[in-house]
Amino acid sequence: MDWLASNAANIIVTAVLVAIVALIVRKMIRDRKDGKSSCGGNCGSCGLCSGAHLPDAKDLREK
Repeated sequence: MDWLASNAANIIVTAVLVAIVALIVRKMIRDRKDGKSSCGGNCGSCGLCSGAHLPDAKDLREK
């Protein structure tokens, strides 16, 4: 009991942080299931979009 009493503040802060992280992860999973994107969803103006998709083997043979 002495250990709990001396570390009560640390335990409370850790529990609050774990709860916040759990809520963030839950929100991200729900957004993902609903088809929402965290990047804004406009791939046409994304500079990284072309690097995210590999060309088809057919495209490579045509060159």
